[in-house]
Amino acid sequence: MNTAVKAVGLFAGGVSAYVMGSFMINMGTDMADMTKSVEQMTNDVHSMAKNMNGMAGNMMQMAQSMMEGQKKMGDDFANVARDMNVMTGSMISMSRDMNGLGLEISGMNTNIKEMNQSMSRMSGDISTMNNSMSGMRYDINKFTKPESIMMPWLR
Repeated sequence: MNTAVKAVGLFAGGVSAYVMGSFMINMGTDMADMTKSVEQMTNDVHSMAKNMNGMAGNMMQMAQSMMEGQKKMGDDFANVARDMNVMTGSMISMSRDMNGLGLEISGMNTNIKEMNQSMSRMSGDISTMNNSMSGMRYDINKFTKPESIMMPWLR
Protein backbone atom coordinates (compact mmCIF):
# COMPACT_ATOMS: atom_id res chain seq x y z
CA MET A 1 0.00 0.00 0.00
CA ASN A 2 2.92 2.04 0.39
CA THR A 3 3.43 1.94 -3.30
CA ALA A 4 -0.16 2.80 -3.98
CA VAL A 5 0.01 5.70 -1.64
CA LYS A 6 3.21 6.75 -3.24
CA ALA A 7 1.65 6.43 -6.70
CA VAL A 8 -1.45 8.37 -5.66
CA GLY A 9 0.73 10.92 -3.91
CA LEU A 10 2.91 11.15 -6.99
CA PHE A 11 -0.16 11.43 -9.25
CA ALA A 12 -1.70 14.02 -6.96
CA GLY A 13 1.61 15.88 -6.89
CA GLY A 14 1.80 15.75 -10.72
CA VAL A 15 -1.77 17.02 -11.04
CA SER A 16 -1.06 19.69 -8.45
CA ALA A 17 2.14 20.69 -10.27
CA TYR A 18 0.23 20.80 -13.56
CA VAL A 19 -2.59 22.89 -12.08
CA MET A 20 -0.14 25.14 -10.27
CA GLY A 21 2.00 25.48 -13.44
CA SER A 22 -1.07 26.25 -15.55
CA PHE A 23 -2.21 28.76 -12.93
CA MET A 24 1.23 30.38 -12.89
CA ILE A 25 1.40 30.52 -16.71
CA ASN A 26 -2.10 32.00 -16.89
CA MET A 27 -1.27 34.44 -14.12
CA GLY A 28 1.95 35.41 -15.93
CA THR A 29 0.02 35.95 -19.19
CA ASP A 30 -2.64 37.95 -17.35
CA MET A 31 0.04 40.02 -15.62
CA ALA A 32 1.75 40.66 -18.99
CA ASP A 33 -1.61 41.71 -20.52
CA MET A 34 -2.33 43.89 -17.50
CA THR A 35 1.12 45.48 -17.80
CA LYS A 36 0.46 46.17 -21.51
CA SER A 37 -2.95 47.65 -20.58
CA VAL A 38 -1.39 49.86 -17.90
CA GLU A 39 1.28 50.91 -20.40
CA GLN A 40 -1.43 51.77 -22.98
CA MET A 41 -3.44 53.56 -20.30
CA THR A 42 -0.35 55.59 -19.38
CA ASN A 43 0.15 56.53 -23.05
CA ASP A 44 -3.55 57.44 -23.33
CA VAL A 45 -3.36 59.58 -20.19
CA HIS A 46 -0.27 61.38 -21.55
CA SER A 47 -2.02 61.92 -24.89
CA MET A 48 -5.15 63.12 -23.08
CA ALA A 49 -3.08 65.48 -20.93
CA LYS A 50 -1.43 66.87 -24.08
CA ASN A 51 -4.82 67.30 -25.73
CA MET A 52 -6.22 68.95 -22.60
CA ASN A 53 -3.28 71.39 -22.53
CA GLY A 54 -3.89 72.22 -26.21
CA MET A 55 -7.61 72.59 -25.54
CA ALA A 56 -6.92 74.85 -22.56
CA GLY A 57 -4.68 77.02 -24.78
CA ASN A 58 -7.39 77.13 -27.45
CA MET A 59 -9.99 78.07 -24.84
CA MET A 60 -7.76 80.88 -23.57
CA GLN A 61 -7.33 82.14 -27.13
CA MET A 62 -11.09 81.88 -27.70
CA ALA A 63 -11.81 83.77 -24.48
CA GLN A 64 -9.33 86.48 -25.48
CA SER A 65 -10.88 86.70 -28.96
CA MET A 66 -14.33 86.97 -27.40
CA MET A 67 -13.14 89.81 -25.15
CA GLU A 68 -11.60 91.62 -28.11
CA GLY A 69 -14.77 91.04 -30.15
CA GLN A 70 -16.94 92.40 -27.34
CA LYS A 71 -14.72 95.47 -27.04
CA LYS A 72 -14.89 96.08 -30.80
CA MET A 73 -18.65 95.56 -30.78
CA GLY A 74 -18.95 97.99 -27.86
CA ASP A 75 -16.87 100.56 -29.76
CA ASP A 76 -19.00 100.00 -32.87
CA PHE A 77 -22.20 100.46 -30.86
CA ALA A 78 -20.76 103.66 -29.35
CA ASN A 79 -20.04 104.90 -32.89
CA VAL A 80 -23.56 103.95 -33.99
CA ALA A 81 -24.99 105.86 -31.00
CA ARG A 82 -22.89 108.94 -31.90
CA ASP A 83 -23.95 108.68 -35.54
CA MET A 84 -27.59 108.33 -34.49
CA ASN A 85 -27.28 111.51 -32.40
CA VAL A 86 -25.75 113.33 -35.38
CA MET A 87 -28.46 111.95 -37.66
CA THR A 88 -31.19 113.01 -35.21
CA GLY A 89 -29.71 116.52 -35.12
CA SER A 90 -29.57 116.55 -38.92
CA MET A 91 -33.19 115.42 -39.13
CA ILE A 92 -34.26 118.17 -36.71
CA SER A 93 -32.34 120.71 -38.78
CA MET A 94 -33.84 119.31 -41.97
CA SER A 95 -37.33 119.57 -40.42
CA ARG A 96 -36.70 123.24 -39.58
CA ASP A 97 -35.38 123.84 -43.10
CA MET A 98 -38.44 122.12 -44.60
CA ASN A 99 -40.69 124.33 -42.47
CA GLY A 100 -38.77 127.40 -43.68
CA LEU A 101 -39.02 126.10 -47.25
CA GLY A 102 -42.79 125.77 -46.82
CA LEU A 103 -42.98 129.40 -45.69
CA GLU A 104 -40.81 130.49 -48.63
CA ILE A 105 -43.00 128.54 -51.06
CA SER A 106 -46.07 130.15 -49.51
CA GLY A 107 -44.48 133.60 -50.01
CA MET A 108 -43.52 132.65 -53.56
CA ASN A 109 -47.12 131.61 -54.28
CA THR A 110 -48.30 135.01 -53.03
CA ASN A 111 -45.72 136.75 -55.26
CA ILE A 112 -46.74 134.62 -58.26
CA LYS A 113 -50.38 135.57 -57.62
CA GLU A 114 -49.43 139.26 -57.56
CA MET A 115 -47.30 138.81 -60.69
CA ASN A 116 -50.25 137.16 -62.48
CA GLN A 117 -52.47 140.08 -61.51
CA SER A 118 -49.82 142.53 -62.72
CA MET A 119 -49.49 140.65 -66.02
CA SER A 120 -53.25 140.68 -66.41
CA ARG A 121 -53.28 144.47 -65.86
CA MET A 122 -50.30 144.86 -68.22
CA SER A 123 -52.13 142.80 -70.86
CA GLY A 124 -55.12 145.14 -70.52
CA ASP A 125 -52.78 148.15 -70.76
CA ILE A 126 -51.15 146.70 -73.89
CA SER A 127 -54.58 146.19 -75.41
CA THR A 128 -55.45 149.83 -74.64
CA MET A 129 -52.08 150.92 -76.10
CA ASN A 130 -52.74 148.87 -79.25
CA ASN A 131 -56.09 150.59 -79.64
CA SER A 132 -54.40 153.97 -79.15
CA MET A 133 -51.68 153.06 -81.67
CA SER A 134 -54.33 152.13 -84.16
CA GLY A 135 -55.87 155.60 -83.80
CA MET A 136 -52.41 157.19 -84.02
CA ARG A 137 -51.71 155.30 -87.27
CA TYR A 138 -54.70 156.91 -88.82
CA ASP A 139 -53.63 160.36 -87.61
CA ILE A 140 -50.01 159.84 -88.70
CA ASN A 141 -51.21 158.78 -92.14
CA LYS A 142 -53.23 161.98 -92.38
CA PHE A 143 -50.15 164.08 -91.60
CA THR A 144 -47.75 162.18 -93.88
CA LYS A 145 -50.23 162.29 -96.77
CA PRO A 146 -51.82 165.72 -96.66
CA GLU A 147 -53.44 165.17 -100.08
CA SER A 148 -55.82 162.73 -98.48
CA ILE A 149 -57.05 165.52 -96.17
CA MET A 150 -57.39 167.96 -99.03
CA MET A 151 -58.85 165.49 -101.46
CA PRO A 152 -60.66 162.87 -99.43
CA TRP A 153 -62.16 161.31 -102.59
CA LEU A 154 -58.71 160.01 -103.67
CA ARG A 155 -58.45 157.60 -100.82
